[in-house]
Amino acid sequence: MWQRTWRSAAMLTVVAALTGVAGPPASAQTYPSRTVTIVVPYPAGGLGDILPRAMAQVLQEQTGQTFIVDNRPGATQALGTRYAAHAVADGYTLLFGSVTSLALNPILKKDLPYDPLKDFEPIALTYISPMYLVTRPDLKMNSVKDLIALARAEPKKLNYSSGGVGSSSHFAAELFNTMAGTSMTHVPYAGTGPAIRDTMAGIVDLTFTGSGMSYAKQGQVKALATTGATRSQAAPELPTLAESGLAGYEASIWFGFLAPAGTPKPIVDKLYAEMKKAVDSGALRERLRAANDEIELVAKPSQEFRAFIGQEIERWRGVTKAADLKPQ
Repeated sequence: MWQRTWRSAAMLTVVAALTGVAGPPASAQTYPSRTVTIVVPYPAGGLGDILPRAMAQVLQEQTGQTFIVDNRPGATQALGTRYAAHAVADGYTLLFGSVTSLALNPILKKDLPYDPLKDFEPIALTYISPMYLVTRPDLKMNSVKDLIALARAEPKKLNYSSGGVGSSSHFAAELFNTMAGTSMTHVPYAGTGPAIRDTMAGIVDLTFTGSGMSYAKQGQVKALATTGATRSQAAPELPTLAESGLAGYEASIWFGFLAPAGTPKPIVDKLYAEMKKAVDSGALRERLRAANDEIELVAKPSQEFRAFIGQEIERWRGVTKAADLKPQ
């Protein structure tokens, strides 16, 4: 009788272990046990590449496991994002997503090969950065008020560059047009690099860019305002667009990490805990200090990040309607 009872108890223990009742899955307990790949839908070298590499380095130090960056640019970040969406949902392939790939592409791309809310499990929103409204250095105006007055007086005369149709810089300018009642001509480029270079060269009149202050401090462009909700720590003397007559204006760039839908929650939770530690400890800021002091570091967890993505999609959808931008 005692042997039968003991065997039954042993069998129940085995079944519980196999079904996961006895505790978290072994994969979560030992994760990560091999190299983790972060898919980055940006080319190497820019801000969209520097930020995930900094996190990868800190995560590697914290976990003792290798985190690598796999650059897969193209189609306004859609190619790399699609690749990550169809990866195995085991926590070993992650996506570095942004306002463009997660909130703007779903609005402006007709046949987007992924759904940002259905195909991914958000892990953490980690980076928020303002953009800056900058003009060519010889443009004879020194305030947003002057810019609006000229743009209203001579519609379509002023032109602005962007990183491409549907990019964050494009949307920032269209939000400006909508709120200011102006009409400026869009000149899209294949990336923010050439967009800011032609502004410096005087080929276009102005642009919205996250790297604006570094060029303004060198006298290569003229900075008029920041797009953030508050003044930038990098340029506290520069007013926000909201302070400059466009009450409620905000167009920040944001980035975060996601996993393919179906990734076990314990793994998502463990990744979030490591990313929050990277932010709270100061290790991530130290990695980024030489690259960009304007980035705000945050650690918003999965559900907050998911809700934020949904809110951003709806906010920018309103801008596209007001600007009459059609999906392509």
